[in-house]
This record gives sequence, C-alpha cells and structure tokens, in this order.
Amino acid sequence: MAATAGVAGCQQPKRQRPTSSSSGVSTRETVSASLSGVIGPLEESRTQNVIDEFFQPVKLTLGQIVRQRLSEGRKVTCRLLGVILEESSVEELQKEATIRSSVLEVLLEITKFCDLYLMERVLDDDSEKKILAALENAGVFTSGGLIKDKVLFCSTEIGRSSFVRQLEPDWHIDSNPEVITQLARFIKYQLHVSTVKLERPASNVFTTTSLEQFFGCV
Repeated sequence: MAATAGVAGCQQPKRQRPTSSSSGVSTRETVSASLSGVIGPLEESRTQNVIDEFFQPVKLTLGQIVRQRLSEGRKVTCRLLGVILEESSVEELQKEATIRSSVLEVLLEITKFCDLYLMERVLDDDSEKKILAALENAGVFTSGGLIKDKVLFCSTEIGRSSFVRQLEPDWHIDSNPEVITQLARFIKYQLHVSTVKLERPASNVFTTTSLEQFFGCV
C-alpha cells in the first residue's frame, strides 16, 4: 500500500510544446518566403529586388551626420590653423592663408546648423586680411551662415582661450593640446585635431586627425 501511495503521489512531468522552427528566420527572409510560389519567377525576381532595396540601411546626409556627431550642439568655436587652413603657424599666415579644400563641405554644413565662430592668433593686420579673403573666396560668407564678425582675431593663445570661455560653446575645436587641456573643465565637448593623441585626455575631449575625418568625409 505504501508503495502504491508513493507512485500515486508523484507528478508526471509536463510535456514541452514543440518550438517553432521558423523562430530564427529574419524579417526579410519571412517576407521573401511568403511570396515564394505565389507569383511567377520573373515577378518574384522583381519583388525580391524591391524587398532588398527596402531593407537597405538608410544612408545619412552630411547634415544629419554633422548634427548627430555634434550631439545637437548649436554653438561651436573653432581654431583656423591646422583645422580649416592649410597653414600650421602664425608666421605662415603672414605670407598666405589657404582653405583646405577637403574640409570646405563640412565647414559649410556646420555653418548651416550651428552658430559658428572661427578664431585665430595673428601677428599683424595683413594676416587677418589674408584669412578673411581666403574664407570669402571659398564662399563661406555666401554659401554658409557665417558672417565676418564671427571671425575673431587675437595676439596670444590666452586671448583665444578667453574668447572660447566668453562664448561658452557646446563644442570647441582646436589643434593646440595646451588650449584643449586648459579648456576641458569649462567646455562641454572638445575636438582635438591632431595626428598625436593626448596622453590623458578628459572624458569630454575627442581626438581626430582632421575635421572631415571626424564627420566621416574621408
């Protein structure tokens, strides 16, 4: 009797429902499979092309990329030397100022979306005139949203840092590691344009070899 009671008290394991074999099929494959056999070979081929095109990843425009990469930041300050200009020293600016052709498209897109201020340290008035002429010839003042009053000049690096702090931008772009380091605790985000990375960059500092590279234009 005891043995019989023990057997009666045992519960039978519940049967597992069979799993669907189609659980791993992707949406695209599901759509394709549902059409197979319903339409003819020619129509099926055309339909498959439409499906493939529909499921292609969306390609963002440069404007969308700029807004995305800048995290919707609306005010930007940017140094000219080594970022926008071919020249890399203030002495070179006394001879000429040349806009980097590869950065022009990105620069114009930034001016459309952001309140952009360009700035540079110069040694004389002629350097200022050369920079303004280069920007004007490149169409920055006509195609973009930049005006000449937003191109700022100073005689020292401290003066340039002071400009940035007064303007309180969402982003500051610079090629001078010392300026980047000094401003890190005052500015929300910074972009250091250089082939040499900072040893211990702050968490809000990003590094890129060029402005266009940061926005995926190379």
